[in-house]
This record gives sequence, structure tokens and C-alpha cells, in this order.
Amino acid sequence: MSDYLIGLYPWLKVGHIISVITWMAGIFYLPRLYVHHSESVIVPSPTDVLFRMMEKKLLNIIMTPAMIATWGFGTGLALIPGIIDWSLIWPWVKLLSILCMTAFHFWLMTRQKVFEQEKNKLPGRTYRIMNEVPTVLLFIIIIMVVVRPF
Repeated sequence: MSDYLIGLYPWLKVGHIISVITWMAGIFYLPRLYVHHSESVIVPSPTDVLFRMMEKKLLNIIMTPAMIATWGFGTGLALIPGIIDWSLIWPWVKLLSILCMTAFHFWLMTRQKVFEQEKNKLPGRTYRIMNEVPTVLLFIIIIMVVVRPF
């Protein structure tokens, strides 16, 4: 099994990088849509319907499949013997950050459902602040993988 995974290493890495970039693009953009939806759109209106459609498609067609692919390729990479030394601290910090990013994704999903039901009460400022969460997590994840400080 491990020989098979070792042979797949470059392809798993390519898939992981592509899916992470795709997921992050969506995770950065969706809160910005929520900012504009909450601040500039009259509910109900044709613009409200357009925003809800854009948010739903971004989440369901791009972001969620990219998140699943990221987890799949990342798990494949983590299973390759010798790739990660789990006795060190950095992989655990990375994993915790990925779990937080995934929780943020699910928070965005709940917010999409709230917008879909026309019940959003959060102001644009909240979405602006929350939009910084994935940036901080991304910095931590990249530092853990590249620098491996611990």
C-alpha cells in the first residue's frame, strides 16, 4: 500500500495544491459577497435573488467539492510513510488550523442558508471581520508546512 502511495505522491501533491487554491479562492470571496448582500441589497428583490444564487453556487459547486478534494488529497499525502513526522508539533498546528478552516467553511454554509431564508441579521462589518479568519489560518498553515518552526 505504501509503495503505491509513494508512486502517487506527485499527483496527490498536484491535486492538493489545486484543490487548496480553489477552496481558498471561494473562502475569501464568499464573505465579501455576504458583505455586499447585507449592506447593499434590498430583501426581497431581483438583486437579492441574484446574490443568493451566486452564493449558493459558489458554495455548492466550487467551495465544498474543493474542500472535500483538499481533505482527500491531504489525507493521501499524510498516509505516505516518511512524509510527516507526527512526533513534531508543526503537523498538529497545521491540522488544528485546517480543522478551524473547515469549521469556518461550515459557518459560511449556515450563513448561506440564513440569506436563503431572507433572515440575515448580521451587519456587513461582521462579515468583513470574519473575512480575516481564513487569512490568518492560511498564514499559519503555510508557515507550518514551509518553515516547520516546531
